[in-house]
Amino acid sequence: MLKAGLVAAVVIATSAGAASALEGGDAAKGEQVFKQCMTCHRIGPEAKNAVGPVLTGVVGRPTGTYPGFAYSELNKHAGEAGLVWTDDNIFEYLVDPSAFLKKYLTEKGKADQATGSTKMVFKLANEQQRKDVIAYLKTFSEKK
Repeated sequence: MLKAGLVAAVVIATSAGAASALEGGDAAKGEQVFKQCMTCHRIGPEAKNAVGPVLTGVVGRPTGTYPGFAYSELNKHAGEAGLVWTDDNIFEYLVDPSAFLKKYLTEKGKADQATGSTKMVFKLANEQQRKDVIAYLKTFSEKK
C-alpha cells in the first residue's frame, strides 16, 4: 500500500512538473510574435484559411482537420494516427514541424507514413516565444 502511494505521488509530481514546463507564457507578447505567423495563418472569429489553416481553436483540435484546408499528407497521417494539438505538442512542433510529425508517426508505429514534409517551413526555436505564442493561441481556444 505504501509503495502504491509513493508511486502515485511520483506520478503526480512528475505530471505537475511537466505541466509547469509551459507556464510563463505571455499572451500579449505572443500576439506580437504571432505577427510572424500571420504570413500564413489567421486567427479570430472571422478568420479564413490562407497559406496555412485557421488557428482559432487549434488547442485541443486533432491535427490536419480544419475544414477546407488542403493539408500535407504528413500532417493528415499524423492526425489520423491520433495527434491532437496540446500545449506540449505545439511547443515541440514549432521547433521543427516536419521532424516533429515524422517522429510522432514513427513512435506510433507508422514510420512508412513519416515521409515528405509539412507545408509549414517556419521554425520558432526560441523557447519563451513558443510559450508566449501558445498563451496567445489559447485565448482563441475553447476552455475545456
